[in-house]
Amino acid sequence: MMARGWVLALASLAVSTTVAAQDLKSPSADQYVPRLGDIMSAAQTRHQKLWLAGKAQNWALAAFELNQLKASLVEAALLYSGIPVSNVTTLEPSLQATSDAIAAKDGRKFARSLGDLTEGCNACHRSMGRSFVVIKVPSDPQPFANQQFAPQAKP
Repeated sequence: MMARGWVLALASLAVSTTVAAQDLKSPSADQYVPRLGDIMSAAQTRHQKLWLAGKAQNWALAAFELNQLKASLVEAALLYSGIPVSNVTTLEPSLQATSDAIAAKDGRKFARSLGDLTEGCNACHRSMGRSFVVIKVPSDPQPFANQQFAPQAKP
């Protein structure tokens, strides 16, 4: 029952994307459907930006990136029936812990929960026969040179 509630909550995030959640389940022939690899690449980018924002203690940006990451996971699960919903719902505890750490502005809890979330991604990859796709907590300090990650000074 709890898992179903989580899926519904995640699905509500998908509604905010350019395609309504109901359209995601059965796209028409003329509707663009992103490839799973493109959705996962976006999720990987969000994961890295989430880490960079948390490391810079820009908690508002971290919260935004976490929501974007959740939306990517929902989109993947809704568009690709081969991804068991349970793979997405098993990420709920680490997604919630990351959200809680962001709300508390707690860098240590954030780092721990992001590590758990990262392992959850890898567990999903392993269960899908994609164990060669290994995500890690980022170590490169600034791969996105075109975006500022430190919070803006208040005017």
